[in-house]
Amino acid sequence: MKRNRRSAPLRGAVIIVLILLFLLLAAYYLLAVYYRSGFSLNTWINGVYCTGKTVEEVNRELIGKTEPPTVVISTDSGWDEAYDNVIDLGGLGYQCDYLAALNDYMEKQNPFLWVDNITFHREHRIEPEISYDEAALREAFERTCVQGYSRMRSGEYVLEISEESGWGRYDGLTHVIDMDRAFALVEDAIARGQYEINIDRLDCFYDIPFNQEQEETRRVWEKLQAFLDCDLSYDMGDAAESPNAVQLSYFLQHVYREDLKMEYPVLDEAGQFVLDEGEIRAYVAGLAEKYDTYGKERAFQSTRGDLIQVPGKGTYGTTLDQDAEVAYLMENLLSEELHDGRVSSRVPIYERQGFVRGKDDIGGTYIEIDMTQQHLYYYVDHELKFDTDVVTGNTGRRMGTPEGVNYVYSKQKNRTLRGPGYATPVKYWMPVKGNVGIHDAGWRSEFGGEIYKKSGSHGCINVPKDVMGELYDMVETGTPVVMFY
Repeated sequence: MKRNRRSAPLRGAVIIVLILLFLLLAAYYLLAVYYRSGFSLNTWINGVYCTGKTVEEVNRELIGKTEPPTVVISTDSGWDEAYDNVIDLGGLGYQCDYLAALNDYMEKQNPFLWVDNITFHREHRIEPEISYDEAALREAFERTCVQGYSRMRSGEYVLEISEESGWGRYDGLTHVIDMDRAFALVEDAIARGQYEINIDRLDCFYDIPFNQEQEETRRVWEKLQAFLDCDLSYDMGDAAESPNAVQLSYFLQHVYREDLKMEYPVLDEAGQFVLDEGEIRAYVAGLAEKYDTYGKERAFQSTRGDLIQVPGKGTYGTTLDQDAEVAYLMENLLSEELHDGRVSSRVPIYERQGFVRGKDDIGGTYIEIDMTQQHLYYYVDHELKFDTDVVTGNTGRRMGTPEGVNYVYSKQKNRTLRGPGYATPVKYWMPVKGNVGIHDAGWRSEFGGEIYKKSGSHGCINVPKDVMGELYDMVETGTPVVMFY
């Protein structure tokens, strides 16, 4: 009987495959046994390569690369910048240890699944057990912004007024901090690896009930807040002015209440605030000082290019009616319409008002008379519309045209100008200051130059007859007239 010659090589191949499988399984098992005492293949913890290393070895490496953390304490109450809110645990005997976390990780590791890690980079994060000088940490914690809470007079509710911020309130009844609980919660956060801690977000505050006097003070504070939320806005032309919180605070009379040990607003029999007329008058006087222009020297940009300081001797300018505005505020400051949430824009009452309102009440429409260059310019909205040579007052006879900012207060035609020894008819007359005005001068054939020094007018501004009519028709009553040398 013949044997199959092909079966022998086949059996040999099978035997070889079985041997290889056995060797592979043996190698797999041996590696699994190896990883039972060390970390599995491709394991990374906190940036440390751990494969094959023992718990103790990895713990030493992790401790070596761990920097002592800094703890940052903050609040929502705006005190942060006033204190040193960074606590360096490295200066408080800080120590760390990862053994517990590493052992826990090792217990959960299945060494027979090391093959899963061949194609994967396994990065893990663990937190250490830490220790530090607890008393030193408490001391450092109490030096941070939390001391703003700890220094509060717990149990007090007090009104205060200052020249820096006006009416304010000290509330030692609500949001009172429990320092022991706050510190315990901070320690708990540090243990969990949380190093940025906002005290106001922690459950460490409580409220103290109000007594009868404190409840009444609380109601007065609410009324103060409503009063300080004032909607008054003065329209000053080129700007708006509103009393600020400090000014509004001092608009109210206040006294020191010995029975309550605090400053307190004066209330009338109806329980309403009492206004301080002196403070209100001082506020209005401040507006007048800032915006009144009548009688004040002015800086004026001339057409010839230089900045002229025009003396405050003219007839033009703005003067606030201070008595009228004080009366308005005394009557209306406590009214609901100034505290209903809608801005109340008010144009103040004036004793004297310029062509435009504001600090620059000359504006862009004015007549400029340059008496050195003997030239008149007329601008409308800052655009030159008319100019001509003129002749002004005779300086040789001490009749020079006066400097100042004046205005056209009237316009007349066919007027006879009279003075000592003369009566001169003119066709167009625009007075600007007393008997000084702008008019045509048909008797003159030349204008400009230095005529005014020896043969000038009695003080008026002489304009060529053939152009005066054009200027007269263009200019409105009230137009500023800036006159300077």
